[in-house]
Amino acid sequence: MKKLFRRFSVFLLKLLLLLIIISVAWVTLYKFINPPITPLMLIRYFQDDGEERRIKSNWKSYDEISNNMKMAVIAAEDQTFPFNDGFDFQAIEEALDEKLDGGRLRGASTITQQTAKNVFLWPERSWARKGLEAYFTLLIDTIWGKKRVLEVYLNVIETGNGIYGVDEAAQVYYGRSAKNLDIVDAALIAAILPNPRLWSAAKPTDYLLSREIWIREQINGLGGTSYLKNIK
Repeated sequence: MKKLFRRFSVFLLKLLLLLIIISVAWVTLYKFINPPITPLMLIRYFQDDGEERRIKSNWKSYDEISNNMKMAVIAAEDQTFPFNDGFDFQAIEEALDEKLDGGRLRGASTITQQTAKNVFLWPERSWARKGLEAYFTLLIDTIWGKKRVLEVYLNVIETGNGIYGVDEAAQVYYGRSAKNLDIVDAALIAAILPNPRLWSAAKPTDYLLSREIWIREQINGLGGTSYLKNIK
């Protein structure tokens, strides 16, 4: 029995080591090659019917995306992005405190965490998925660096029904490329990110308009696009 248990333990250890090697190789590959598709894109495709069943995406490099758009997502989603290690522990603590005080559990995911989830995992609230998200977050923050993380995020983030990436959103909502987005339009795209399948940057509600104003205020508070000099 002990011999069988020892063999099983060795097998599990080898399997774990293999999975680590595969995951590190996968992340390293995506440092140089753009992800062709993500699990979320496939899941949404098979969830939707008719005209909604589509995957529209148009990859743009970091320099082909407006600095206004970069700042809009940082201001809206992760203001400590250039300086954190993939996790914003203060935001996590504040979210937990709100929950303990009787409020709803709000999101506290960084851009790096969202990128890890979107590129490598699936949209599910479970401890297993959160554990894998933390693992891939550490990997991409270490292997990719902040500039590549932000580039990938801006290209794979869901920005509408069957629409992915900020360039495709810019084309659909405003008829121009992500490189030519002004601060207002960029802030509106960032404003819909919490629920892009319900909200539209082309038809903003009063709430979205107020959120767009808040995002622009946050950008100014961070020092404008000069803040991007902190991203390496």
